[in-house]
Amino acid sequence: MRKLSLKLFALFLLAFSLGSCARFSGMEPHQALSVGIFSASILGTLFFWDFRLSFAFIGTSLLLMTRTIDLDHVLEFSSLEVILFLVGMMVIIGLLKDSGVFAWIVSLILRIPRLTGIKFVLFIAFFSALLACTVDEVTSIVFMVAAILEICDYFEVNPIPFVVISVLATNIGSAATVLGNPIGILIASKSGLTFEDFISRAFPMALACLFVTVIILLFWYRKQIAFLDDQMKKLGANEILIKLISVPPEKNLKLSLWIFGIMLIFISLHHRMEIAWSLPPNTVLLVVPLVFSGIVMIWKHRKARKYIEKDVEWWTLLFFLLLFVQAGTLKYTGATVFIAQRILSAVGSSMTLLSCVILWISAFGSSVLDNVVLVAAFIPVIQGFQLLNVDLKSLWWALLFGGCLGGNITLIGSTANIVAIGILEKDKRVKISFMDWIWVGLTVGLVTTVMVMAALIFLPFYR
Repeated sequence: MRKLSLKLFALFLLAFSLGSCARFSGMEPHQALSVGIFSASILGTLFFWDFRLSFAFIGTSLLLMTRTIDLDHVLEFSSLEVILFLVGMMVIIGLLKDSGVFAWIVSLILRIPRLTGIKFVLFIAFFSALLACTVDEVTSIVFMVAAILEICDYFEVNPIPFVVISVLATNIGSAATVLGNPIGILIASKSGLTFEDFISRAFPMALACLFVTVIILLFWYRKQIAFLDDQMKKLGANEILIKLISVPPEKNLKLSLWIFGIMLIFISLHHRMEIAWSLPPNTVLLVVPLVFSGIVMIWKHRKARKYIEKDVEWWTLLFFLLLFVQAGTLKYTGATVFIAQRILSAVGSSMTLLSCVILWISAFGSSVLDNVVLVAAFIPVIQGFQLLNVDLKSLWWALLFGGCLGGNITLIGSTANIVAIGILEKDKRVKISFMDWIWVGLTVGLVTTVMVMAALIFLPFYR
């Protein structure tokens, strides 16, 4: 009880101090109040993760009661288009899970002929990244960790190095497309960047980061990989296939893959379709998952309620929605323009320097705070630069990569990290210590972030 009281006291003291500092720095009362309340929600998320939705509810209510924002703007800033996109995608992922698509994918990996330790690492790294950028990082890591534990159990090796490899690759892969991470669709919806922009710019950079990361990890875990190789030779790699779960009925599997594949085609062509039909940017991108999830619920009408009630993470989506409202309030009161002006006065007129500042702040911020929370806080600030006649394109890429790559630095840096650790602790009673993670995570996080920084500085591609 004493520890809880101290944490609550520290939370409110820090939030009050930040609001007071904002007021004394020259902000108007409502601007300072929006900063203080938003800070309280962020700190509440950091100190009391299980109660993050409670802080979001209370914070948004205080903003309304103090007339810092009105109901019309609550609706405007709630980013319902992003929430609905995520709802549609979660229904589709529910279908894929029910149809056994992921079990089928895992079985394909494990049927690789003459499997070795290095081959195994290469496949789990590249497949973790590919799966993350086509579905989402959480779904990807759940199935990859399950497969890794199965194999490590059979060959009697420590699963921690291989789980860490999969998680690091998953976080990198989540930056490659709009679909890989909630921050991707959030940035796309606010910036006007299209699926094609992500494929042409984010995907190559993520692939380069993944390639360098694999080289680092092959060296870092060389002893564990060598031991796995010896165990594979000793026990026989093909025998692992006996332990595979059965592949589901082929008809359901094929239909689910067709639905998902056609949906991806429409998402990839959304910009072309919006131009052809004179629709606002990202309209088709946001509508496509809703249309296909509607088709799925007609096809699987007996499971439709289950998809909505069980597969859609309403707790998380409500938290996102209210967090977007609080971040939008910073923009509504003008606090973000004030902050943007101060950042510009500190870094000068150099867009390159500004991009690097955003990249590193978002990277280290994401290492201690959920990247969606951090990106939601930063988006209004970046939009504030637009009012100061600043070209935003490189800033959006800096925010995307910083948010995704920074998640590799610590144990709590991303949702994928937390989910993987939870599975290890629950299923195998195995714990990853902070020190087990920090050195490899920090090395990968720093190296990949430096690579992105170099790209932002030297490649006009990202401007």
